[in-house]
Amino acid sequence: MGRRESPLDPEAGPVQRFAHQLRTLRQESGGITYRAMAERAEYSAPTLSEAAAGERLPSLPVVLAYVAVCGGDPEEWEPRWQRALDESLQPPHDDGAVAPYSGLARFEPDDRDRFFGRDRLIAELVQLAGAHRFVGVVGTSGSGKSSLLRAGLIPALRCDRPPQDRPAAIRILTPGQYPATAHAHAFIPVAGEADTWVVVDQFEEVFTLCQDTAEHDRFIGLLLSALDPGRRLRVVIAVRADFYGHCADHRALADALQGAHLLVRPMSTDELREAIVRPAAADGLTLERALTARVIAEVDGQPGALPMMSHALLETWRRRRGKTLTLKAYEAAGGVLGAIAGTAEHVYTDLSSGQAALARRLLLRLITPGEGAQDSRRPARRTEFAGSGPEGADTALVLDQLARARLVTLDDDTVDLAHEALITSWPRLRTWIDEDRELLRRHRRLTEAATTWQELDRDPGALYRGTRLASAAELTRMSLSTGEQEFLEASLAAQAAEHTAAGRRARRRRQTVAILSVLLVLTATTTVGAVRAQRAAERQRDVAVSRELAVRSDALVSQRPEAAMLLALKGFRQAPTVEARSSLLSAYGMYRANEFTGHTESVEAVAFDPDGRTLATAGADHSVKLWDTATEQLLRTLRGHTDAVTAVAFSPDGRTLATAGADHSVKLWNTATGRETATLTGHTGPVNAVTFSPDGRTLATGGSDGTTRLWNTSTRRTAATLTGHDRAVRAVMWSPDGRRAATAGADGTVRVWDVASRRTTAVLTGHTDAVGALAFSPDGRTLASGGDDSTTRLWSIAARRTVAVLRGHNSSVEAVAFGPDGRTLATAGMDGRIMLWNPRTHRRTATLPAYENAAVNAVTFSPDGRTMATAGADGTTRLWNTAIRESTAILGMEGAVRVAFSPDGRTLATTSATGTVTLRDARRQRVTATLTGHENVAYAVAFSPDGRTLATTGADRTVRLWDTATHRQTAVLTGHTSTVLAAAFSPDGRTLATGSYDRTVRLWNVAERRTSAVFRGHEDGVFAVAFSPDGHTLATAGGDRTTRLWSVTGRRAGAVLAGHTDAVHALAFSPDGRILATAGADRTVKLWNAATHEVSATLSGHSQAVSALAFTRDGQTMITGSHDRTLRLWNVRTRRVTAVISGGTDGGVSALAVSPDGHTLAAIGGGERRSWILETRQITQRICQASTTHHWPTLMTDYPGDALCT
Repeated sequence: MGRRESPLDPEAGPVQRFAHQLRTLRQESGGITYRAMAERAEYSAPTLSEAAAGERLPSLPVVLAYVAVCGGDPEEWEPRWQRALDESLQPPHDDGAVAPYSGLARFEPDDRDRFFGRDRLIAELVQLAGAHRFVGVVGTSGSGKSSLLRAGLIPALRCDRPPQDRPAAIRILTPGQYPATAHAHAFIPVAGEADTWVVVDQFEEVFTLCQDTAEHDRFIGLLLSALDPGRRLRVVIAVRADFYGHCADHRALADALQGAHLLVRPMSTDELREAIVRPAAADGLTLERALTARVIAEVDGQPGALPMMSHALLETWRRRRGKTLTLKAYEAAGGVLGAIAGTAEHVYTDLSSGQAALARRLLLRLITPGEGAQDSRRPARRTEFAGSGPEGADTALVLDQLARARLVTLDDDTVDLAHEALITSWPRLRTWIDEDRELLRRHRRLTEAATTWQELDRDPGALYRGTRLASAAELTRMSLSTGEQEFLEASLAAQAAEHTAAGRRARRRRQTVAILSVLLVLTATTTVGAVRAQRAAERQRDVAVSRELAVRSDALVSQRPEAAMLLALKGFRQAPTVEARSSLLSAYGMYRANEFTGHTESVEAVAFDPDGRTLATAGADHSVKLWDTATEQLLRTLRGHTDAVTAVAFSPDGRTLATAGADHSVKLWNTATGRETATLTGHTGPVNAVTFSPDGRTLATGGSDGTTRLWNTSTRRTAATLTGHDRAVRAVMWSPDGRRAATAGADGTVRVWDVASRRTTAVLTGHTDAVGALAFSPDGRTLASGGDDSTTRLWSIAARRTVAVLRGHNSSVEAVAFGPDGRTLATAGMDGRIMLWNPRTHRRTATLPAYENAAVNAVTFSPDGRTMATAGADGTTRLWNTAIRESTAILGMEGAVRVAFSPDGRTLATTSATGTVTLRDARRQRVTATLTGHENVAYAVAFSPDGRTLATTGADRTVRLWDTATHRQTAVLTGHTSTVLAAAFSPDGRTLATGSYDRTVRLWNVAERRTSAVFRGHEDGVFAVAFSPDGHTLATAGGDRTTRLWSVTGRRAGAVLAGHTDAVHALAFSPDGRILATAGADRTVKLWNAATHEVSATLSGHSQAVSALAFTRDGQTMITGSHDRTLRLWNVRTRRVTAVISGGTDGGVSALAVSPDGHTLAAIGGGERRSWILETRQITQRICQASTTHHWPTLMTDYPGDALCT
């Protein structure tokens, strides 16, 4: 029998009331058990039980699943959930009373009367500081170090000592970026007999913010000057525990802390009770005993939980009943674990979409990503947030909202997070940091460089150049400050000037060569030496120019891959440097990836052809893709736009596709051949919309220049230009009879035009923000419009007025579409949701949570109405079955896990997170078979040496064998007790080795389909297995940091190779069997002598875990892949990098495979599959072929005279 659920009080607030309603529904359905519910829903029993626990409001998908299982009506329960959510987000009452708890804010010296639970620690610190002139206070983030110093030590020094023993002065400071320069004066003692005390809070800023070694050393020198008794100076520093090891790097500092540091330990149960109860008691308040017990239970033993406890108690106090703080109020606040996140989410969701995006940028400015340590907060100068106009006002508003919620602190000069607990306790912020971690690191370096440049009176020598400049150029989306932007612009200008000067010098050198040629006749001996010197100089110049072009190529690769390829090719031909080869492989790889996979950036628009067999998608990656809707396979990729493609439309006969771009152009394409047939120009800004008239004779386009243009599709000339909108035209739509056209603008209006007279017949107003989406009903009587004000409006064309306002999206409505029968209206929003409405009753009939953390940019129905297509900002296009309202496909997203080439190189196999195994023609990238059988994630994939058998492993603990000719499953091998992670065939194909999370390695007799041996020894999961070329030895790698060798014939353990300091993720023998390479989470690759088992080399360079590696068949090259999103090519003999391929998968590289001929590399990461050609001659040929076809030389304005491909 299941445990009894705790009682609920429906009067205690919206969360408890909603939970009570859910329980009532379950009882009315017959009291179905949560276990039985879990079997019918897509959620576990604990998740469903927690939904009705009354501690926090469950998510909408969980609620709908709960309701559906219990026979409830989702249409009734979604509004009910929404009301509960709205009510729970209402700010609690505030009667003006002073809160007894500080929340995330630290205690200050004046808060001594509210600072409880640390009496013993204060006494120890006072005694220690009295005995030593230099003292360190060490503790984890959130342990209370700052409060101990400020509300404990300082008041004790000022008030608890006899007057003659009190400090002459107490100075509190935090180091900042330039600690010695900013605070040198603080270390000058006050005249007199008494000591001056300097209290340094957040000492770890010396390591996180101060990057100047001289400044760093000078500040530590100031601190240690306190060791001189004659100086009348005492210093107390507080340092986060994870930075205490950094102190040991400074010998004098380490010596000073020896025996003079205090560890801030967790509070005992009694101390916690004091900290919880006494602040309230001091204000005449009481706490329910159950509340006190609950808080202690949640905090006791949890490191860094004190600020979370204080915040939870503050929120509980705000929800108090009279003079009592209740357990119900505490639960409504979210408890210790949820209160901070709840407060932060409340503030965040209360902002407009623009302000929310601004909040993200502002908060990330206050973060320093950890380097081998936890992330930390970063106080920032107010000038970094300065702005003008509307954004400046929004910045002030957002900062004020964050400060009111006590999430940040503001003073005259700086902005800071209230506490680092916000970093760990708010999942949304944690996600932001993880998504932008590498960019944040670069941004911090840019901020420091810009500041230094300003302080040096804009010295040109302090500007960025080369790779640092190229790296910083990618930071534009981080919202740079004015100073940072000026620094970047100055750097770019300086580099351009230097490049021009280099060109002049090169011309002078060529002239010198000409002169020397003349002198050759006169002085042969002298000339030979001069020519040699000149050639050496030219080689050096070529290398420098090659590297410079590589840097420029890398900066363009994600936004303009065509130009990046030409720059890379120019650099490679100038000199085949490592940098140039890296850029060439990366740039062509990025271009090629977009030819055979889904969009690499946001999908902006979708359209079905008239028969519904083909779907066109338009991307911010400058491409248009055509998909077969039956097979869900990519048919072709159309390239020609030089900026984002914003809109697509098929002609009524399906023979022509029109596309609109941010490059100000409209292009027409032959859908049968995929060739561009015309480019229409005339708009003076980005073109946002394109649509054919019902008879196909006219094409309408809307642009950011505020105009709508009508084009004659026969002559391909402008037939009319419609003006009237004050700002950009964002949408254009024809009425079904073709007599009218509707346009929507950023000016907030919708205009209806009589096409024959070219006149406006109606201006529809009502939206309070820009309008970006339009759709006519099939009968032409109703027009739907979607706006940035989060609403969808239905307009009567005849009456020219609003007939309904549909609300539901919590951000801008990006797209609207009627179903072919007119009974359904679909709306899509920036909130990632798709809503279906009955346009007659104006009621919502369904909400599809289609995209997580990504806007839905477009929605459209197939001609038969059975399928709906949506486009997402996450780069995916989803197809939906309109009958069951479920997504049936995600175009271009494989969820790939592992990859392998067949021995003949013709087939590429990938496993996936859905359990399917996909076989592709390796050259054409077309799917040849899909193998199903695994019940969960399919992991490893391996071909037998003869290519006839494919082995796959999965999270379902099975190993499956497949016939590659018939694509049928031939065996299911069981024995492992956990996920099977790795597989490899022996060279003779008779044995299969597999490794599992169950810490075992199994050898299978392939012919007999049975286990022939089980190897035990690893103390953690086995991540990789590999046979030596002679088949006598099996190497296995595990999470226990070891690589183990096993005798295959003797079935016994051999050597244990220990050297990695973290898990070993991958391994491979060289083709000659002399080298065993291993790759680890410690960011290194080790090469072992396979005979002596000694490390012959340790290769470093990757900045994150190395997760995959492989040798080419000739053994001359090794390729490694890392979570740092790069692939490195190594010369095995010299142990040197020959190329670094960037632009890899978004989630870092998790697996890779090299084709047997060594010409193609396939890699997996973040569910994506990418491939690269490694042969530079082949790449050059393909680039030149594409360049000729698409007239790319026009992109090379810097080298107009260069014939790259002749």
